[in-house]
Amino acid sequence: MTFNSVSYFLFLPAVYLVHLLVPDRWRWLVLLLASYGFYASLKAPYLPAVLLAVTALSYACGLRIASQTDEADRRRWFWSGTIACVAILALLKYLPFLEAQATGFLGLGSALSFTIVSVGVSYFTFQAISYLADIYLEIEEPERHFGRFALYLAFFPKLLQGPIERAGDLLPQLREPFRFDSAAMRAGLLLFARGLFKKVMVADRLAPYADQVYNNAHDYTGLAVMIGTYAYALQIYFDFSGYTDMARGTGRLFGINLTENFNRPYGATSIADFWRRWHISFSRWILDYIFKPLQMAWRNRGQAGTAAALVVTFLVSGIWHGATWGFVIWGLLHGIYLAASTYYRPYQKKAHKWLGIEKSRLLRWWQVFVTFNLVSFAWVFFRAKSLDTACTLVAHLVRGSSADTLRRLLLLSGRDELVVLLLSAGVLTLYERGGLGERLPAYPAYARYVFYWFIVLGILLYGKLFSNSLFLYQAF
Repeated sequence: MTFNSVSYFLFLPAVYLVHLLVPDRWRWLVLLLASYGFYASLKAPYLPAVLLAVTALSYACGLRIASQTDEADRRRWFWSGTIACVAILALLKYLPFLEAQATGFLGLGSALSFTIVSVGVSYFTFQAISYLADIYLEIEEPERHFGRFALYLAFFPKLLQGPIERAGDLLPQLREPFRFDSAAMRAGLLLFARGLFKKVMVADRLAPYADQVYNNAHDYTGLAVMIGTYAYALQIYFDFSGYTDMARGTGRLFGINLTENFNRPYGATSIADFWRRWHISFSRWILDYIFKPLQMAWRNRGQAGTAAALVVTFLVSGIWHGATWGFVIWGLLHGIYLAASTYYRPYQKKAHKWLGIEKSRLLRWWQVFVTFNLVSFAWVFFRAKSLDTACTLVAHLVRGSSADTLRRLLLLSGRDELVVLLLSAGVLTLYERGGLGERLPAYPAYARYVFYWFIVLGILLYGKLFSNSLFLYQAF
């Protein structure tokens, strides 16, 4: 069941209606049962069992950490819970890769007769680890109510792709009694519609261009490779941020405010700025629980220690996405970008000040352009199915491409589809970057509703609705 499926459009109103009608003391149970039912709809029966195991494990370890007075015992329970969560995640995500490598090395056939699905596991295990860390660091108190804690990990809008919620952000909201708020409901529906618009009107229309280039790497060169790569960069943004908008919109219906996960990342002026805007909950997680401990451990090495901590942190980020060399190189590239910036940033600021361009709009545009292209270059390794494909595309970047090839690529889905794509992307750009989203509430009611109906009719008439196309980050 995905957010853009018929089943979800039936599931969500049913859950909302039951949640609205039951007494407040049972609403957590309605959401918990709905969340496990939602997860079970993926038809991988072991996934709810894994979720329950991680829940019970982190709940018990959290209570044990808080109850210990001896620091060694607290540390022991923290590391026991953390290592167990990491082991569960690694087993599900990397067993197929390790099994394939082992059987290939031994010259045997694959021993696995089924595909292991790990969708959602990364997000709730990371959330469980952050919960244990916050208790160990005495930032948070453990949750005593097992059902409410189970809902904290399993809440269905954020279960498959995040956001990765901190205990201090989500648990207090789950304890609050629900009160129907028509304004919150309207805001939630609008947020959901915006996310659906991003997915079915833009992301799914960009997919054929990226797929065509990346599935036929030897046939495209130069500008055509750039078009395919830019299409993927935009596709993954609109797809992932669209999911987050739909998750946050769903949460608002139940009185829950989930973390905003994107803040116009392609308007970033540096790679560090990009990571403050892209997948924000994940960026915060790796910053707080990987980078900062490493930076503290290597603080005696000064700038080199910070640079090394950045490289290791983003290497882990790449490995988290999957056991392929493409993900490893993608993570290393971002680590190298950030590590290099720790050395040149002080000189860069001095040069901009000396030239008198530190507040120049042209400088900002140049920085946005460079950052976007650095990020897009890294996406080549992230998107390519193999390292050979990625290297082929990179090598082809410096070669020219014929006008006929470019024309056929741009008209791949037909002129009408291209026009709809450009208009839809323009509407979203106006809404997000043009400030329409901030100004809209101040407009007269008729103007707001014209805009709302434009979004709804666009989705109904031209959206690839109910295509059951998966969200890209469900793979991670």
